[in-house]
Amino acid sequence: MADLKQVACSAIDKQAEDLSLLSKEIWDHPELNFNEVYSHDYLTKFLEDRGFPVDRKYKNETAFRAVLGDHSSGPHVAVLCEYDALPEIGHACGHNLIAEVGVAAGIGIKAAFEKAGKPLGKLSVIGTPGEEGGGGKIILLEEGVFDDVDVAMMSHPAPIDALNVGFNAINTVRVTYKGRASHAAAFPWEGVNALDAAVTAYQSVSNLRQQMKPTWRVHGIISKGGVKPNIIPEEAELEYYIRAPIKKELDVLTEKVINCFHSAAKATGCTVEVKFEVRPYLDVIHNKSLLKTYEENIKTFGHYGTLTTSEFPAGGSTDMGNVSYVVPSIHPMYYIGSDAFNHTREFNTATGDPAAQPFTLSQGKALAMTAIDVFTNPELLQRIKDDFAKDLQTRK
Repeated sequence: MADLKQVACSAIDKQAEDLSLLSKEIWDHPELNFNEVYSHDYLTKFLEDRGFPVDRKYKNETAFRAVLGDHSSGPHVAVLCEYDALPEIGHACGHNLIAEVGVAAGIGIKAAFEKAGKPLGKLSVIGTPGEEGGGGKIILLEEGVFDDVDVAMMSHPAPIDALNVGFNAINTVRVTYKGRASHAAAFPWEGVNALDAAVTAYQSVSNLRQQMKPTWRVHGIISKGGVKPNIIPEEAELEYYIRAPIKKELDVLTEKVINCFHSAAKATGCTVEVKFEVRPYLDVIHNKSLLKTYEENIKTFGHYGTLTTSEFPAGGSTDMGNVSYVVPSIHPMYYIGSDAFNHTREFNTATGDPAAQPFTLSQGKALAMTAIDVFTNPELLQRIKDDFAKDLQTRK
């Protein structure tokens, strides 16, 4: 097994320059969720050129899947790529590096299969669009892409190394208030002010914070508030993210926030429509046995800590959470040589910096090595499955 891991790492090293270019190409062409056309085409050609059979536009116009081996010969391991960017600030979450990690891991695992003289199981390198909104992984789940997957893995850039960051379950909601327009100076009594409803709701949610648990998060904007000061706004709109560590707590918090929305409508005489995102994200379940195996592998590269959730601020959300409720999964975070925080312009700069490359290549190697452990150790796979069953019980 050690020999297979060395072969995997050597194969990734041989492709280091091309992998760096892959990441830079995606970084140079930031594309929003479900519009990742350039990234999709670049990634799929990159894999095809290195001997992977690739299903382009797989179940979605900008998703893909590259498959080696078959499930009858061993476990099915999926390595996931993300590649959508953020509005205005580009790859400030580092999805260009996530794509590189996934492809690098695939290259390493392919080399291990070739060294073994046969597939050790089934490998899928899956391109998952729309993580920053819309839930690309959830769409692929609904399409059955993960039905026979035994283990799913990815790794995410961050300001520090962290093994099991607490990603929150999230509800995304759009609230629309409708009133009646009127001249704000001449006949204000004829109007029903939708902006007043939105502001009242915003203030009510803010007042709710005193009764919120420290781990709960609610944050929103007024996305529409009227057209001119002398017209009483007949329509106003809020956008909110509601987050909690697990779905049970999210349901409780969501009900409290909805009450704020409806009370504001009643207080101002407006009507209200509360519309939820159809694909809410769940919290991430980090599989303990799989994560421990990954930790042992990444530590061999000498620049990884053993940080836990408490040492990395929880709060973000990802559709990888939904995958982790269906397939045993890991989603570690890794340092890229910069102290900049995710979703900042400084982090965007860092994700395109060559200084991120040694850390990123090590992640690709560690995921490949972890996959080899899963392929060659039936007892490990059974522990992973046992952990998964226990974790699901705690979420009920």
